[in-house]
Amino acid sequence: MKILHIITRLIQGGAQQNTVLSCAAQVKAGHEVHLAYGPIYGPEGSLLDEAKASGAVLHEVSSMRRAVNPWHDLRCYFAIRKLIREVKPDVVHTHSSKAGIIGRAAAWKEHVSAVIHTVHGLPFHGRQSHLIHQVYVSLEKWAAKRCHHLIAITPAMVEAFENKDIAGADRFTVIPSGIALQAFDVSDVTVDQAREDIGFLNDSFVIGLVGRMDPLKGHEDLIEAIKSVIPRVKPWVDCMFVGDGWYADQVKQVILDGDDFFADHFTFSRGMVPIETMKRRYRAMDLVVLPSYQEGQSRVLVEALLCGCGIVAYDVGGIPSICIDGETGKLVPVGDKQALADAITWMIEHPEERQAMTERGRMIVKEKFGAEAMTGELERLYQRLLTNET
Repeated sequence: MKILHIITRLIQGGAQQNTVLSCAAQVKAGHEVHLAYGPIYGPEGSLLDEAKASGAVLHEVSSMRRAVNPWHDLRCYFAIRKLIREVKPDVVHTHSSKAGIIGRAAAWKEHVSAVIHTVHGLPFHGRQSHLIHQVYVSLEKWAAKRCHHLIAITPAMVEAFENKDIAGADRFTVIPSGIALQAFDVSDVTVDQAREDIGFLNDSFVIGLVGRMDPLKGHEDLIEAIKSVIPRVKPWVDCMFVGDGWYADQVKQVILDGDDFFADHFTFSRGMVPIETMKRRYRAMDLVVLPSYQEGQSRVLVEALLCGCGIVAYDVGGIPSICIDGETGKLVPVGDKQALADAITWMIEHPEERQAMTERGRMIVKEKFGAEAMTGELERLYQRLLTNET
């Protein structure tokens, strides 16, 4: 097959990692794979080196921008149509909201045999204004009519699209976002070694939030919860934020607005974090907390479980497919900071139960979320669509 993937930006993120893994597997399987993306900018980090190593033919589309700009968006539409005419792909597979809307429109107009879009995360959410929310819903309805099939990484995504009357379940295949499981094997590093790298005490309780610095990721909610947790528990609590973004300075300021003693509980690991280093960061943590207001499947929680970390998260998007309340972690109502503090406190005070949950979660992850399972499902879907099978 000749396959063209289109994504808005190749920054460090779950959708981007998913796409690059797919490219690498499809090249290895003998397909001709192309990857189109917009300019890579911002403090979140880049996956360009990984994309190059995948073996895919790369195409930077200068007009592909995340922000809405009618001039750039129109230029991008025609640029992608031109690229499709040059590449002549059998499959166009789009990822992320902007690339998904423009890419599907261009591929449909060029009569590509199989046009597919993956919903990695919902573009509409409860923190948007009503107008913006409706615009995104309308655009997704329009784009859904310009593809042959949709992929959701969790069943919750399908339900959300059905509830908004964007597309029915019969248009979807659920394919969980895959992880390179072997990359998060922590058997070669001890907790003490990982904590020594950062300067944490071996007997402290380490909480991590891994993700880009963005208001939707809930950093301020975790800070508020930690204020409540610290006086309630016996061990010293260290909280580490791993990731970067435009919101980083504001997050730091929220911490500094407390007292000096409170600030001593927080550590930042900013900038590009390679997988080998990230693995050691997870190894240093007892608990990973994700109080995100908008999330797809969350690769972070999958990685955390693989590395032996307990998990607590807001009950949003596809999170419950990984953080199963009381079985693999603790789920908290979205925005409930007191419930978040209570869940964290419970995890600290019940180490045996936390470890049992983590082990159950690790077994589920190994069974369902490997990269090989994901790429195998994609291969079968492509073939089915190209041979017009139902």
